[in-house]
Amino acid sequence: MKKITTYTFYFWLLFGAISVLHAQEKKPVHPDARYAEAELIQTKANGFKGIWYMNQPSNDEYVYKYSGGLATYPANHRPFAIYAPAVNKTFFCFGGTDDANSTLLHNVSYFDHATKKAANPVILLDKKTTDAHDNPVISLDEQGKIWIFSTSHGTSRPSYIHRSKRPYDISEFETIKATERVNGEEKAFDNFSYFQIYPIKGKGFIALFTRYNPKGQRVIGFNTSRDGEHWNEWKVLAHIEEGHYQISAEMNGKVGVAFDFHPKGKGLNYRTNLHYLETSDFGETWQTAAGQAVQLPLTTVDNPARVKDFVSEKLNCYLLDITFDSAQKPAILVISSKGFEAGPGNNPREWRLFRFAGKEWANQVVTTSDSNYDMGSIYAEANNTFRIIGPTADGPQAYNPGGEVAMWVSKDGGVRWKKQKQMTKGSPMNHSYVRQPRQAHPDFYGIWADGHGRKPSESFLYFTTKNGTVYQLPRQSTDAMITPVKHK
Repeated sequence: MKKITTYTFYFWLLFGAISVLHAQEKKPVHPDARYAEAELIQTKANGFKGIWYMNQPSNDEYVYKYSGGLATYPANHRPFAIYAPAVNKTFFCFGGTDDANSTLLHNVSYFDHATKKAANPVILLDKKTTDAHDNPVISLDEQGKIWIFSTSHGTSRPSYIHRSKRPYDISEFETIKATERVNGEEKAFDNFSYFQIYPIKGKGFIALFTRYNPKGQRVIGFNTSRDGEHWNEWKVLAHIEEGHYQISAEMNGKVGVAFDFHPKGKGLNYRTNLHYLETSDFGETWQTAAGQAVQLPLTTVDNPARVKDFVSEKLNCYLLDITFDSAQKPAILVISSKGFEAGPGNNPREWRLFRFAGKEWANQVVTTSDSNYDMGSIYAEANNTFRIIGPTADGPQAYNPGGEVAMWVSKDGGVRWKKQKQMTKGSPMNHSYVRQPRQAHPDFYGIWADGHGRKPSESFLYFTTKNGTVYQLPRQSTDAMITPVKHK
C-alpha cells in the first residue's frame, strides 16, 4: 500500500474543515474549492481504484463524522449495478480516483458471467472534485444502451448525462444535452442530487432526486422522460420542515419511495421519522402502502405516509435500503440511533426492517452495529426469505463507518434472523456501503469498497456471490479483462 504524504493528509484536514463551515451556511456551497467543468476522459483506468472521502471532522478519536472508501456511496444513489440477461453481464459504475486520490473519476465496467472476469474500467468523466456525493449511477434502456447519470452535491457544480454509443458497450459514450420543462419552458437539465433512476418498459425513465432550495434545504421529488433527453416538469414529493433524504425501489413498473425528514431548527445532521409512498402509473398518482391516495407535496409532519414516528422516541433514522417482495409489498431497512456523532454514546444503533404485510407495517430489529453509516442491502427472495448483506460486524476502525461484512437470513418473512455467514475477517480497513445490483445475478450479488476510517487511504473494490464468497477487484492491471481475486 502506498504511503499517504503529509501534504495529502493536511489537504484532507483542510478540506474537512471547509466542509464543516459550509454545512452551517444556508445556501449549499460545495466543500471543494474547484468549480471547473467536468472533463470527458474515456480511457482505461488500469484497475479498480475507489475514492476515499470524509465529511465533517469531529475533533475526537474518530476523526470524522463519516469517512472511508466510498466508491458506492451514498445510499441515496441507485443503482450502481444492473444485470443484463441479454448479454449475461452485470454492468456497474463507481466513484474512482487516481493513485493520489486527487479527483473523483466516474468509472464504468462490467462483470462477464461467462468468463468470470471484469472489464478494465473506462474512466468516463473527471468530475473535478473529491466529493463522493458526486458519484455516478447507471441504467440500461430498452435498446441495451448504457446510461450514466453524474450527480452533483448541491448547486455549485453541474450534473451530466452520458449514453453509450452502442448497446452493451462501455468503450464509447456520448454526452446527452438533456432538457426539462420549467414553468412551461425548456431548460437545461444539468443539476440533480441523490439521483435514483429506473427504466419503465414502454414508458421511459422515472427518476427520483433532490433539489436544494435557496435556504439549503433538500427538497425531494421526481421527473419522467420518454427518451432520457427530454424531461417533463419536476414534481415535489415532500418538503416537510428542513427537507429530506429518500431511497427507492422499482418492480414491474411500481416505484416505492422511503424518506425521512429534518426537523426545523436542528440542522441537517438530524434526520428522523420514516415515510413511504408508491406509484404504479409512472408518477401520475401516489398512494400509501395501504392504497390511500395522497396529494403532493406532503408538507406536514403528521401525514398519511408516515410509517414510524421516531420523533417521539427521540431517535434518528438512517435510510439504508428498500425492496419489494414477490407480492410487490415494500420492505425498508434503516438504522436508528440516539444521535449523529460517532462513538458509543449513540448506541444502540439498531438495524430495523419495516415490512408492509397485510394491513399494517411490521417492525423487527435484525441486529446492531457501531456506526450510523454502516450501510447494507436487503434482498427479497423466494419462499418468504429475506437476506441482508452489510458491515454489521465490528471492523478495525471501531465506530467509524463500515466494518466486517456479514450475511443475515430470515426464512419467515423478516421476523426471525440468523447470522448465516461472516464474509470478511481480519481486514486492515473497514468495508462499507454494500450495494445490491438491480436484477442481481447470484454470481455478482453485491458490490462495495473498503477504506481506512480515520485517515486517507487507498480503497479497494469487492463483490460477493449470493452464497457469500467475496472477490477483490485488483487496483492495478492493464489487462482488458481482469480476473478478480478471491478474498481470504
